[in-house]
Amino acid sequence: MSKFQFKQFSLEQDRTAMKIGTDGVLLGAWTPLENNPFSILDIGTGTGIIALMLAQRSSAEQIDALEIDEEAYEEATDNFENSPWNDRLFCFHAGLDEFVEEPEDEYDLIVSNPPFYSEDYKSSNDQRDLARFQDAMPFEDLIEAAALLLSENGIFSVIIPFKEESTFLTLAKGQELFPIKITRVKGTPTSEIKRSLLAFGRNEITNFPIDELIIETSRHIYTPEYIALTKDFYLKM
Repeated sequence: MSKFQFKQFSLEQDRTAMKIGTDGVLLGAWTPLENNPFSILDIGTGTGIIALMLAQRSSAEQIDALEIDEEAYEEATDNFENSPWNDRLFCFHAGLDEFVEEPEDEYDLIVSNPPFYSEDYKSSNDQRDLARFQDAMPFEDLIEAAALLLSENGIFSVIIPFKEESTFLTLAKGQELFPIKITRVKGTPTSEIKRSLLAFGRNEITNFPIDELIIETSRHIYTPEYIALTKDFYLKM
């Protein structure tokens, strides 16, 4: 069954290599919207899930998405067209390097669930590797693009492996992007931290919130915090 049903929209995901997973849902639900973005850019949109979640959560009038893989691009475009917010969503079929060469606009919010296996391991599926491996979109390129495209009071929000957090923070600082919020994600109370949700702005602040999110206490028994974060989206929350 390729169709994934959320409360306010549904997604086809049979053509894209990267299926809908917890990372995308976390980023779409967690990303700060305090600056009331007018324009949003989702870099490496895949099925379009994060852009669609942000369309549901915000009143942004311009929500652009970027996808290099042709199958995923076509699927995201269909998912956008079949959603309640199709007049606000648009997908570009381009790589990040092409997109930043002739930037059309600045964005008040930039989000990305980037490919992040920087190890040497590759599978035999080129499409899946493109979606999963960092060499298709290195963190340096992503951060540089965000710094270039972000509006003055904009927010840049990502989900990455926790082990990459300090590297990512250092690279961002080099582009004068500073953390405004960090949430570290664990699957269960006893498991190690797997992911970091990071939000950046252009102004350096000292006392930004750092917290931890645990997804479940045991198999399919979700924590109140995770339910509160995702209940507007998941049918069964």
